[in-house]
Amino acid sequence: MGGLLLTSATGCGGSIYAITSSSASSKLETAEALGAERYAPYEFWTAKEHLHKAMEEASTADYGDAIKFASTAEEYAEKAIVLAKQAHEGSGR
Repeated sequence: MGGLLLTSATGCGGSIYAITSSSASSKLETAEALGAERYAPYEFWTAKEHLHKAMEEASTADYGDAIKFASTAEEYAEKAIVLAKQAHEGSGR
């Protein structure tokens, strides 16, 4: 019974990680397309490194930490998008 419970909990963690990391990855791609590496370097690179760390954690099935890192990556990617958009608006694009 305990093994079954552990297996199902791991399965959920993997699913949640997959959704979160996919969203973070998509937002990071959007940020990159908007030039966030130039306009919001701290936020861009923080997102990128957190996503990388999330992938490392997931590769060892440590989904709790992987989800946390992916969530942080998503948060910083969103910030990078906002800052890059503001930079474009400020330059008259």
